[in-house]
Amino acid sequence: MKAVAVQAFGGPEGLAVVDLPDPSPAGGQVLITTEAIGVGGVDVLIRSGALAAYGFEAGHVLGGEIAGTVTAVGDGVDPAWTGQRVWAFAGTGGGYAEQAVVPAATLVALPPDVSPVDAVTLGSSGTVARFALRHARFAPGESVLVRGAAGGIGIVAVQLAARGGAGVIAVTTSSAERGDRLRELGATHVVGRDGGGAGDYDVILDVVAGPDLPAFFGRLNPNGRLVAVGAVAGDPPADFGTALFAAFRKSLSFATFSADTVPAADRRAAVAELLAGDVRAVVHEVLPLEQAAAAHRKLDAGEVFGRIVLTTPEFSGARGTAGA
Repeated sequence: MKAVAVQAFGGPEGLAVVDLPDPSPAGGQVLITTEAIGVGGVDVLIRSGALAAYGFEAGHVLGGEIAGTVTAVGDGVDPAWTGQRVWAFAGTGGGYAEQAVVPAATLVALPPDVSPVDAVTLGSSGTVARFALRHARFAPGESVLVRGAAGGIGIVAVQLAARGGAGVIAVTTSSAERGDRLRELGATHVVGRDGGGAGDYDVILDVVAGPDLPAFFGRLNPNGRLVAVGAVAGDPPADFGTALFAAFRKSLSFATFSADTVPAADRRAAVAELLAGDVRAVVHEVLPLEQAAAAHRKLDAGEVFGRIVLTTPEFSGARGTAGA
């Protein structure tokens, strides 16, 4: 089968199309013939070498989110899954391939009218956005800032905050055009990358992190909560703890969030609800698997609004409403 592996960590040129043996599912696993593969920020971090401390090695196949058809099941897996169209979570890799082995516990059956492209656009990003808002104890009427709102997580977070009754939904983004598109999705204010004025928000969802993260505590109201759900700009500065302590008098809270901490059954339920609901899947571009390096170049350049999705020859075209 064809797959895309990291031959050398660093830039997108380190990605290569390789031929690998067809995989087989072990106990508790299924084999999926992939149609659509989500390209995410964690893929970029792994490819760049930023997560080298976690043991990734040359030859690693990227991709944690796929949709396709179950073609074989391992021991202990209900054979009724065979032949079903599904969304699945592959973990930290294995998805950039024409076939992938995933835990059966991650499977969500696709509704008939949902395309595999829509599925990988909403699945993981939507799950992170939903549970991060819950982690922040977001309540109707509160003001929310989504920092880095043009990516998959941010776009869904804006929509969910609007559906949840947020009083103000502000977004940071890099252009007026992107701001207009985010307004169409539910944002009420578009602010500069510094987040606007002091004391404006009850909740901040931060996909960016990086050296500017401490400054955003000044954007919170008393008892405000900031939840970091990504780090596309890297780690916060070494003196980050000083900023946390300086916020003591306002009773501010900081937390990180990863969907890995959510029980598998709750993640499946969240994905199923998103796929059956009215949250819009915003797809920046659909590219063939062989163009994974081009997809990463676009992400590195900050050109992407929404999600880039890779497809295999098995992809039969959109059956849902992907697009932006």
